Amino acid sequence: MEVDEDTFGTLVEEALDGIPPKLGKVMRNVAVFVEDEGRSPNLLGLYEGIPLTKRSASTYAGVLPDRITIYRLPIARRCRTYEELVRQIQITVVHEVGHHFGLSDARLHELGWG
Repeated sequence: MEVDEDTFGTLVEEALDGIPPKLGKVMRNVAVFVEDEGRSPNLLGLYEGIPLTKRSASTYAGVLPDRITIYRLPIARRCRTYEELVRQIQITVVHEVGHHFGLSDARLHELGWG
């Protein structure tokens, strides 16, 4: 499915807005980006940073924000309909945000966000 950058970016924003407010309030020092592709043509998203579960006041200071990147083209290639696109973006955003909260890939898959 083809989707332009602006539409895709809006869908990522909507997926972020769909995160429960209690979780959104505790997300700390994280920036979300949209790029066309990552290191692999099959990579849908990537979390880079220090999960909240690994941070402490004594060791976590003066660091760059964590980075979540959502990859437009690999997601679009997996989807046939607009509804599939919206759902895959939601899954990918929640999956990467889950890493920010310290959840493993295995646990995210168990929870249905893999």
